[in-house]
Amino acid sequence: MSTDQTARVADGKPPEAIEAVPVRHPGRWVGAAIIALFAAMFIHGLVTNPNWNWALIGEKIFSAPILKGVGVVIVLTILSMIIGLALGIVLAIMRLSPNPVLSGSAWMFIWVFRGTPVLVQLFLWGNIIALYQHIALGIPFGPEMLTFDTKTLIPAFVAALLGLGLNEAAYMSEIVRAGIISVDEGQEEAATALGMSRMQTLRVIVVPQAMRVIVPPTGNETISMLKTTSLVFIIPLTSELFFQAGNIGTRLFQPFPMAIMASIWYLALTSVLMVGQYYIERHYAKGAMRDLPPTPIQKLKAKLGIGS
Repeated sequence: MSTDQTARVADGKPPEAIEAVPVRHPGRWVGAAIIALFAAMFIHGLVTNPNWNWALIGEKIFSAPILKGVGVVIVLTILSMIIGLALGIVLAIMRLSPNPVLSGSAWMFIWVFRGTPVLVQLFLWGNIIALYQHIALGIPFGPEMLTFDTKTLIPAFVAALLGLGLNEAAYMSEIVRAGIISVDEGQEEAATALGMSRMQTLRVIVVPQAMRVIVPPTGNETISMLKTTSLVFIIPLTSELFFQAGNIGTRLFQPFPMAIMASIWYLALTSVLMVGQYYIERHYAKGAMRDLPPTPIQKLKAKLGIGS
């Protein structure tokens, strides 16, 4: 309170109203102006540069080969993540096992598949016929019971699944293991004291709490997997989106616009996955916080004054 206002109060007069001056942030406006300038320059380049060839992109983006490639990307992503998650859970349990053979075997698998590039792994699976023309099941150093032709047993699509799925399993195992060990050991001890079996403890107590740790990186891995499917051209899997886009670009001597077209599809698919990840994380956050933060739709309704 100023000296004048103190004097007014002493004289029995009410203090004058305080004139609130909003805090100014000139740095924010300067930053926004710079970003707006660069954005305008970028948009100008998109619109005026004929080398982008937006007409060709619009013509081919929903063509039959591209839509087939999009379908292959979706199927590859789903199946590879199923393989990676299922095998990752097994490997995580093996890593946590007190049995040195199980934990050591799991560590060796993770070491190999995390330590080598996924592109190299895809190349090896796609060309495994150079090592093994036939795959046989039987007694080691003894008779063979069943023999399979490698080319028939591991076609391009299966090779892509093996390369992506096994590589993903190495990463998912560490994510699952981190989620399991994030749960306090005292809860497992309490469950054991109540007579619950290990499987019951995992299913009822450990896994629901571990999901809060597992879901965010798993969502990121799924998004990463969708983009990693573009590497299966090395096998080659000719029906995949990036391969099809490259084919069209080579045939029309327009590789850059077709790469942009493929990128638009990848961006659209990953955007859908990001939305799904957001709501899955929100679901598993129910037990961690009393009031969940509003969703983007709820925020928009609140700003527009629309009731829920």
